[in-house]
Amino acid sequence: MITSLPRTDWLERERAHQARADALTAEHRERAARGEKHPVWDFLFTYYSYKPAQLRRWHPGAGIELEHAPERLTWRWYSPGRTEDGAIPDAAVFAREKADLAGLVERMLRRTASRPGQFGCFGLHEWAMVYRADEHRHPVPLRLGQAGTDLVVESHDLRCTHFDAFRFFTPEAVPRNRTELTRDDQPLFEQPGCLHAGMDLYKWAVKLGPLVPGDLLLDAFELARDIRLLDMQAAPYDLAPWGIVPVPIETAEGKADYVRQQRVFAERGTRLRSELLHAWLGSTEPAAVAS
Repeated sequence: MITSLPRTDWLERERAHQARADALTAEHRERAARGEKHPVWDFLFTYYSYKPAQLRRWHPGAGIELEHAPERLTWRWYSPGRTEDGAIPDAAVFAREKADLAGLVERMLRRTASRPGQFGCFGLHEWAMVYRADEHRHPVPLRLGQAGTDLVVESHDLRCTHFDAFRFFTPEAVPRNRTELTRDDQPLFEQPGCLHAGMDLYKWAVKLGPLVPGDLLLDAFELARDIRLLDMQAAPYDLAPWGIVPVPIETAEGKADYVRQQRVFAERGTRLRSELLHAWLGSTEPAAVAS
C-alpha cells in the first residue's frame, strides 16, 4: 500500500531534516570556511566524498508519495504518484537504471547481516597502514614512535576483513593479515563487527538516494561519525592536540574498551542495516542474492 504525505506535512519534515543535517555538519562547515583541516572528522567528507548539501536533501523513502510535489518530478528516481502532481521515489526505476549498483548494495547489506560479528581485530588496520613506513597517510606523530608501533603490529595477529582498509596496508603488513583480501571478494568477508562495515552503511544510504528516508540517512551518518571517533582513538597517532583521548589497544584494558564499544556499534549497525533493507525493498526477510 502506498502511503501519501500531504504537502504541508512533508515540507515540515523536510525543514526538520535540514535543521538536523545543518547541526551535524556545522563544525565541519566552519572549519572548511577557515581552511582548517581536521585529522579525524574530515574523513567523513573526503573519504566518502559526500558534501553537507547531500545530507540536507530530504527524501521520504521508497514508495512514499509526496502530494503536490511537481518540483520532485524532475528529480532522479522519482515517478508520478496517484494524486495530481504527486511524486514518489521509485525503487523499480532505480533497479533498472542502476542494476549493478542495486545488486552490489543488496549483496553487501544481506551478506554482512547474515554473518556473526568478529571482535578480535582491535583496530590494528590503522597500525598496519603505517607499519615500517617512512611516510604516513596522516601527517600526525605516532603515539609510540615508529619502533613501538611496529612492535605492536608484530606482536599481534592481523585479522582485518574489510578490503577498503586492507588496501592501505603497507607492503610489509599485507602478508601479516590472516586473509589476503580483494575487491571482488569483498561481499564474502564483510562482517557486522567491523567498524568500517558500520561506517559504510552511510555510503550505501547515500548511494540509494531518494529510496532512503531522510531520518535513516542521518542516523547512518551519526553512526559513521561515532565509529570514526573510536577508529582514530584506537589508531597509532598522537591526536592529543585535537582533544582525542586514545584507546590504547596495545594494553589489555584498551583491548577490552575497544571490544566493548565495537559490540555496541555492531548492534547499532545491525539495526540500521535491517532498516535500510526494509525501507528500500519493503522486507527484512532473508533472500537469495546473486553472487
